[in-house]
Amino acid sequence: MQALTELRATGRLVFWTLAWTATLALAKFGPELLWDPPPRAASWAAVAVNLAVGTGWIVAWTRFLGALDELQRKIMQDALAVTLGVGWVAGFAYVVADSTSLVVHDVDIAVFPALMGVVFVLAFVAGKVRYR
Repeated sequence: MQALTELRATGRLVFWTLAWTATLALAKFGPELLWDPPPRAASWAAVAVNLAVGTGWIVAWTRFLGALDELQRKIMQDALAVTLGVGWVAGFAYVVADSTSLVVHDVDIAVFPALMGVVFVLAFVAGKVRYR
């Protein structure tokens, strides 16, 4: 029964992740590719839809965590804690370095979630190895 509940929660999380990614792409690329010249109303509507679907993704993520067994949840929480810490510290370090003109080249904002993704995967794998 636990496996079925976890499978359903995983399926919902996959659905909401794909939906959120699609609405994010629509909000980002729609003004350039779909409604040129960009009407502001369409762009704001795309952002609003992305926020609404993002809320659904957050709910699906929370339910996914609740469906995991205790050990999996512990590993996930530890990985999320490390990811949040690294994101918080690195983000503020960059802001301070940039505000004091220490940053010579602007860093693309996409580097930040990529960094957090790598940190999460490494922390998750470390947790799986640790509790093997």
